[in-house]
Amino acid sequence: MGHLGIRGSWLSSGVEMALFSTSKPVVTPGGKPLPPDIQKAMSRVTEIGSLPEIATKVAEIVEDPRASAQDVHDVVQSDPALATKILKIVNSAFYGLPSQIASLDRAIVMIGLSTVRNVALATSLSSLVKPGQISDQFEARDLWQHCVAVGVCARMLARAGKRVPPDEALVAGLVHDMGLLVVQQLFPEKVKAVVEQCQSEPQNYCALEDSVIGADHQTFAGALAAKWKFPVGLRNAVMYHHEPRSLQPELQKTPALVYVADTLCCRVQEGFWLTARTQELSDWMLQLLNIQASDIEEVCAKLPDRVSEAAEVFGD
Repeated sequence: MGHLGIRGSWLSSGVEMALFSTSKPVVTPGGKPLPPDIQKAMSRVTEIGSLPEIATKVAEIVEDPRASAQDVHDVVQSDPALATKILKIVNSAFYGLPSQIASLDRAIVMIGLSTVRNVALATSLSSLVKPGQISDQFEARDLWQHCVAVGVCARMLARAGKRVPPDEALVAGLVHDMGLLVVQQLFPEKVKAVVEQCQSEPQNYCALEDSVIGADHQTFAGALAAKWKFPVGLRNAVMYHHEPRSLQPELQKTPALVYVADTLCCRVQEGFWLTARTQELSDWMLQLLNIQASDIEEVCAKLPDRVSEAAEVFGD
């Protein structure tokens, strides 16, 4: 399977089959065959990650151009937990609306259908975080803390550069490291070995994962994204956020934005900060995103407060 230049909103059955078929070798997005034990582990992704029915329904409605806010309201009101979460978000400092909103239908209109989808996905993803230690320095919840921070940072950068919709940037950041959540459950001892080596000597995290585990977290994220039928933009974000230039030029913006946000959040050690520790920001990437050095300085200055606000909303 080559680089994912698939057009349209949803995954093709061919991509999903390439990731989950038992009759064909599983391959990475770059076409590299995976070892048999990793192929077997990939099949367990279906056991580990199960997108709740409510999140699936919301995502399908939002992707339907004929859908209305009422359609989303009808689904969300059947799930009190999600409805409560949406009201909490719309009234939070993170969204900064001028007045308190008490009704679900008005909340959905105010934050928009795509944000409702994002909340449903984020809530589902945070449920994959299982309590426990990754290493002496990191806990599993640090993985989700980092995802929240990258989502917030990506949203701020998107507003500055105006090349990626801020709402899309937020959810791409929230889901970008979902592969780490899967790998942590499948190979906790190998993950610990990777983490300890990266702590003692800064190095390319993905390359070390590939060496120790047999595949990096982007590949596992691709398997889960296929199962959950993510839109192509989010799929590219989770599979290529460490190597956005591997994609065709027209598909690079969102993964590149997540790359920048991930790099900044690792530099300031937000949550689990090892994966992008050695990454550098390149001129071509900043030009692609229309981001200036002054934008980065401003985002970094405001980031701690914005992350604190978001943690109250998206915290696990």
